[in-house]
Amino acid sequence: MHYHSTRSAPSSQFAASQGAPATFTDVLLGGLAPDGGLYVPSQWPKLDKETLRAWRKLDYPALAARTISLFAGEDIPLPTLEAMTKRAYSRFGHSAIVPLVEVSPGLYALELFHGPTLAFKDMAMQMLGELFEEALKRRNAHVTIVGATSGDTGSAALEAFKGKENVNIVILHPLGRTSEVQRRQMTSVQAPNVLNIAIEGDFDDCQAMVKAMFADSAFREEVHLSAVNSINWARIAAQVAYFIHAALKLGAPDRPVSFAVPTGNFGNVLAAWGAKQMGVPVSRLCVGSNQNDILTRFLHNNDMSRSPVAPSLSPSMDIQVSSNFERLLHESLGRDGEACKATMESFAQTGAMAVPEQAWQRITAHFMGRSLDDGATLNAMKRFADGGYVADPHTAIGLVAGEGGLEPGVPMIVAATAHPAKFPDAVHKATGQRPAQPAQLEGLWQRPERCLTLPADLAKVKQAVATFSRRDS
Repeated sequence: MHYHSTRSAPSSQFAASQGAPATFTDVLLGGLAPDGGLYVPSQWPKLDKETLRAWRKLDYPALAARTISLFAGEDIPLPTLEAMTKRAYSRFGHSAIVPLVEVSPGLYALELFHGPTLAFKDMAMQMLGELFEEALKRRNAHVTIVGATSGDTGSAALEAFKGKENVNIVILHPLGRTSEVQRRQMTSVQAPNVLNIAIEGDFDDCQAMVKAMFADSAFREEVHLSAVNSINWARIAAQVAYFIHAALKLGAPDRPVSFAVPTGNFGNVLAAWGAKQMGVPVSRLCVGSNQNDILTRFLHNNDMSRSPVAPSLSPSMDIQVSSNFERLLHESLGRDGEACKATMESFAQTGAMAVPEQAWQRITAHFMGRSLDDGATLNAMKRFADGGYVADPHTAIGLVAGEGGLEPGVPMIVAATAHPAKFPDAVHKATGQRPAQPAQLEGLWQRPERCLTLPADLAKVKQAVATFSRRDS
């Protein structure tokens, strides 16, 4: 399995001078491509109906290992991956790991929040911790991971990488724009290889600085920079697995399914689309947005134009620049790396993306969008709670998006992305009741917090990262 950048031409051979790695491990440790693009497989692995039917018998760790193996190729043997997935999912609080709950006829919640930090990010991040540890030991290497979070990625990453010998990890989050639970899950981690930085700005500011650090080749080499945001292809590979698993549980490949995903950075719904590319019969892909509705506007009328980020009850979706959309754009442009590069650079400069009509039609043939403001989100949360299902704000948006895409006889599977206990104030405001506190949050409020606050100044953030990365040298 080979990989190339969204901003270059696909090829099965890579020149070292171009900095384009050929292997899954190189992509795992590299994160962002040297040319600023995102890595994608040169071709999608395919699953025939016979294989999919056979996979119905597998438990989740075994299915995840086989899915990731298709992307890892010869880099990591299947038995090694199977041992990794068993360890990665051993700390989840539900025996099914990813249970399906029928919320209403034909509408199912795929609960992805039973991991250590109660968010779907644990599904991939726990696996990334295993993959990084194995790869770094094999190469006798050390990296500094730098990531941006709008709420859940940071805590999941810190939980997965805290205490790892060959890794320093720095997480940037927007000051005052996460829930208190999300913040405390990050800032209360006291491991010496962890640094939290609160940025005086929004998530897009955090994400832009991470991308800028990767674009600076000298800095990247100096601190041995790596990434675990959803720009890292290995995260997408791990997420594809649970969409395949859910589809098989509800009858695939012998009947189609649909997926609805609340999304900000587009990685999770891209993984659902990836399952479709691999052979899972997917009828509809529904994108749920909050009042930061750039993705919905794009799907409705090809309007991909940035607006100021508006704080909401669903902070993990308070995003105007959806990084993983670049991977879909690359596909819709016929894998034309030059066209993708020009489009993304123009978007960065002007705040508006000029997607050709034909490419937009290719995308909207697969995707539909729905957005809810805070008032509509609260109403949806109350309605679902009255019907017996308590949802966090993000999941409620996904459920409403899924309702809009229901078709007779086609199950709609909604990615339930966070435990309601991560957003107790929003749940209380919507329903009048506070969600029960799961074991994962015990003692959280008593733990001391440790965090550095910095302005949205790239030079100051780079200095902090460089100083932290040299702390043991």
